[in-house]
Amino acid sequence: MSHVKTEDAIAAYLADCGADPAHGRQPPQYLALSLRERHARLEANPALAAEWAEQYEQWSVHADHHYRCLVSSRAVAAPWYRLGVKDTVDVAGLPTRLGLRSYRHYPARSAEALTWLDPRVALTCKVTTTELNIAFGGGCRNPRFPTIDPSGSSTGSAVSVAAGLCDISLGTDVLGSVRWPASHNGMVGLRMTQKAQSLAGVFPLSPRMDALGWVTRTADDLDFLFPLLGIEGLLGEQQPLKQHYRVGFLSHVHEPGLTSAQMLAMLDKTRHAMTELGMRQSEVQMPELWACRGDAWQLCARDAWLASAAWQQAFDCELHWSTQSALAVGAGVSDSEYLRIHQRMDQIRGGIDAWFDAAEVDFVVFPMDPNRPFDLRHPQPGDSTIPSPADADYAQKISFTPLASFSGLPAITVPICQSTDGKAALAVQIMGRRDSERQLLDIAKRLQALVGLVPADTQAQ
Repeated sequence: MSHVKTEDAIAAYLADCGADPAHGRQPPQYLALSLRERHARLEANPALAAEWAEQYEQWSVHADHHYRCLVSSRAVAAPWYRLGVKDTVDVAGLPTRLGLRSYRHYPARSAEALTWLDPRVALTCKVTTTELNIAFGGGCRNPRFPTIDPSGSSTGSAVSVAAGLCDISLGTDVLGSVRWPASHNGMVGLRMTQKAQSLAGVFPLSPRMDALGWVTRTADDLDFLFPLLGIEGLLGEQQPLKQHYRVGFLSHVHEPGLTSAQMLAMLDKTRHAMTELGMRQSEVQMPELWACRGDAWQLCARDAWLASAAWQQAFDCELHWSTQSALAVGAGVSDSEYLRIHQRMDQIRGGIDAWFDAAEVDFVVFPMDPNRPFDLRHPQPGDSTIPSPADADYAQKISFTPLASFSGLPAITVPICQSTDGKAALAVQIMGRRDSERQLLDIAKRLQALVGLVPADTQAQ
């Protein structure tokens, strides 16, 4: 009787795991083209779609093995553009797992936002999310900045685009869940205007702040694909495009000890670029909205806690410790505080148009975060994705993303430069009026055309 050593058996198995190192390690050259250039080439030679699809299949095996952002996929013959969808958004024919280890359902129909896609945009995959949108981690790796946490519940949406596995990805943004991953992966992320009617088929976390969001490599890519997404019915009457926009830089970010020197330097670079673009600038304050940043987190936590009994009965699975920690924050929000926050939100949203009119601005500009993105080489901060008022550095933890969330406004994040050590992308956030998505794409395109694309960390694989 022959015996195989355990060490030899596992070594033999591991030798056959993963992608063949001889094939597909380098992304296909066509992925480096802008989507407009790819479109022009495909129109001139439609046979390229099949050729590129074959190259993609080789690359995708290596890319998903390495970056771990896909949870399910389906074959589509020679698509022109690939769309990924966060695994909290329903897609008919693919399971929705909500980031849970032992749950799935199979929706009879896709989410409303996916109803009218142009045939050239192929929905090819579901992408990773964190557990119920509120846990730490999604298991992904950052393709462009390997030491940076890919961050946020829509982490798979950003990683799939950064890895070249998707050309565009749909996520959801409650308190920055699209904007954070996009910025941390050096991508562009757009949070849309908050509208309940656009969220059919989307897992609700905090219904008054939940919003759809899109991630692409560049603002121009997103602008190009926007008409092909078929979401005109979700957009509403858009704010008009202008040759010169009026831009307000938010002065609150200069509060002592709040925003790091690196992020303020990035903001200055943005300011200079806006000057070159001929944008009229001013300093603005939003004291009422600024004071509600913590309220936004408390609202989200309380909403999650209120829903948790129904969640756990339906899902019947053990929740991650960080999910439990976030729910514990929500349990500490009283009924009276919850009511006060809702009333405050009504006041803010009811007066936000008048604020823009009085300030005479089209956009409000501020950093993506008070600090550079979280570095995986250092310990994970805190024990919950939802900060508690009792936390140290609470003012920094609540960050700047809740400004758009609490007011229900759209916002776009654009990478501007590398950190001083070259290990991270530093991004600006631009917040517009309701229904200003096309304006946001317009100004982001101009800004990115001027400052250029932020190069990846040279150690990125």
